Amino acid sequence: MRTDMHVQQGRPQPGPEIWIRGPVPLPEEPPPAPSAAAPRRFSWVGTHGGAGVSTLASVYGGHDCGRNWPGPAGPQSVLLVARTHAAGLTGALNALEVFRRGEAPHGLDLDAVVLVADAPGRLPRPLAERVKVIESVIDVYRVPWVPAWRLGDLSGPPPREAEALARLTGRTR
Repeated sequence: MRTDMHVQQGRPQPGPEIWIRGPVPLPEEPPPAPSAAAPRRFSWVGTHGGAGVSTLASVYGGHDCGRNWPGPAGPQSVLLVARTHAAGLTGALNALEVFRRGEAPHGLDLDAVVLVADAPGRLPRPLAERVKVIESVIDVYRVPWVPAWRLGDLSGPPPREAEALARLTGRTR
């Protein structure tokens, strides 16, 4: 009797040989991950004027692209930046649409949207709802209102409320 036959509807059918001869090698183990990986480099891209790109690049490091896409020499990992006012959130949604349609320059990786508070305090409900729309499609990092930054003092550590962004960019306190 053949061992490579299967019975289907009462008739033998050819099937694959399932026997393995000899020892089966163990899969190779992946090389150990480096203990301290270098932080990823980012390009900060503003979705509108006054978004805070230069401030964030100064505080967190990375490439300040202003409102332009990074060039070939710039980091291809993009963090879109917008203020939390109506025009800023509209700009962020428009930039996300550019990526969704595939119209962003080839090779760019959209990593997240960084929303910078446009004023102290809570967002009004209509703006908070727009933020939820953005959060439904991509990671969002929030940066609170920092009075010292308004005065041009960027020497202090990043705000505690933006710790997740500090981890993402590799900026430690």
